[in-house]
Amino acid sequence: MTKKKTILSGIQPSGKLHIGNYFGAIRQHIAMQEQGDAFYFIANYHSLTSVREGEILYQNTIDVTLDYLALGLDPEKATFFAQSDVPQVIELAWILGTLTPVSLMEKGVSYKDKIAAGLSPNIGLFTYPVLQAADILIYHSDVVPVGEDQKQNIEICRDLAGKFNRAYEGEYLVIPEEHIVKSVAVVPGTDGRKMSKSYGNTIPIFGEGKPLKKIVMSIQTDSTPLEDPKDPDGDNVFALIKLFASKEQQEDIAAKYRAGGYGYGHAKNELLGFIKEYFSEALEKRKQLEQDLNYVKDVLSDGGKKARERAESVMQPIREATGIVRSF
Repeated sequence: MTKKKTILSGIQPSGKLHIGNYFGAIRQHIAMQEQGDAFYFIANYHSLTSVREGEILYQNTIDVTLDYLALGLDPEKATFFAQSDVPQVIELAWILGTLTPVSLMEKGVSYKDKIAAGLSPNIGLFTYPVLQAADILIYHSDVVPVGEDQKQNIEICRDLAGKFNRAYEGEYLVIPEEHIVKSVAVVPGTDGRKMSKSYGNTIPIFGEGKPLKKIVMSIQTDSTPLEDPKDPDGDNVFALIKLFASKEQQEDIAAKYRAGGYGYGHAKNELLGFIKEYFSEALEKRKQLEQDLNYVKDVLSDGGKKARERAESVMQPIREATGIVRSF
């Protein structure tokens, strides 16, 4: 019998999940739970580089769990857990750190991008790829679905796994394959840049009513008058509509843009309708799950137990190889 490939990915609970998270990662995670032994974790240790309020981080962790369950994650098919429930991750991260050249971290594109976006240059951000490598390697992950912006970090992970195996002359760590998600273009935020919590330009997955409408109506557009023809391919609103609309709907709306007499306000209202319709079923499921938080917490607890068992089976030979012993 062919062994199922272990699929590993994580998401940070640094704020409310948005449609960029959905189309860039969550949708693929839900689909891939059918394709292997999926381990999906909430990266709360990683979030400490930007979230300073404990109550907020805790609530964000619960919210991410609610979101994933509402959007279709099946805890019978995928192991879903909090990163902090697996202490072996931090243990492995330190060991990998002792093999990591400082020069390798200094080349980190993701680190440079985050500093440019205004985050403080702390050691957590600087060594982020080492902890990410431990996240991946501690479960003997075979496949890691990530966006193009994470490609360098996966290469660092593969490099560190190889360094460890060579240093201790054994196949202790599985060198994972990257699975670059290219199914969608970069999802634009309300200001036209990549949608990101750090930019404050997001559209929430589970927004409702006036707050959601206000966000959609704030999407930046050019100043072309209502009556003039417009280029749909150069417009942020149309780029977002394309995520939700069928091919026929896209063609119909694009024709309205080019004909004139169709304003950006019209397009934003259409986008608002698409968002509401697309996530309506998941929104109702989320509201139901909010009434049973004990179940939600049990999902995390059960997932954490399973993840720890896998991590311990990987970590024990590493302790023996490195001479690290435990007295309990």
